[in-house]
Amino acid sequence: MDKKTEIRNLRGTVTRAAADSRRVEGVAAVFGQWSEDLGGFREKIDPAALDGVIERSDIFALLDHRRDRGILGRCKRGDQVSLQLEVREDGLHYAFEAPDTALGDELLSCLERGEIDGSSFSFTVLEDQWERVGDEYQRTITKIDELYDVSPVYSPAYSQTTCDLRGLDALKAKEKEAEERKLAEDKRIALGKYIANLKSTITKITQK
Repeated sequence: MDKKTEIRNLRGTVTRAAADSRRVEGVAAVFGQWSEDLGGFREKIDPAALDGVIERSDIFALLDHRRDRGILGRCKRGDQVSLQLEVREDGLHYAFEAPDTALGDELLSCLERGEIDGSSFSFTVLEDQWERVGDEYQRTITKIDELYDVSPVYSPAYSQTTCDLRGLDALKAKEKEAEERKLAEDKRIALGKYIANLKSTITKITQK
């Protein structure tokens, strides 16, 4: 089954280390915190979801996920060439030295002016869990398959999130199947009661 590339965004999670520094630091993902509504559901990332992922992924630091504009850094299967990635207790942290290029200069300038104020990352999911709690659908990402990039972004918003909803569709299908089984069982019980009452009525009539 093909995996869909997903994107998550966080506001206020990228900074310039110091005014005279080209070092950029940010948080691309947080663990264990429920997101806002993503269009019919909320989700959180399990703290173990990134175990071993950095070591098997070729990860780029990009601006707005735009590979065509050039790269800001790279971590190649655990070899942190120019992009430092660290999985901490609270989430995935990243850092890099902005390159001495037009793209690097743009990033630093926009950070200084506050035009870039968030981080994002793109990835595929290997395992997740869906459940319904009350009227709310909830997703827990338990294992990420591959991490593609971490990106400072101009407009971080969960409304821009892309998500593989096959798990949610499967859960809804199971719920519908359960409802149909219950409806059929209720009809069977009701029919049984009707027939029993009808037989009782006929018996009373014939005995008169």
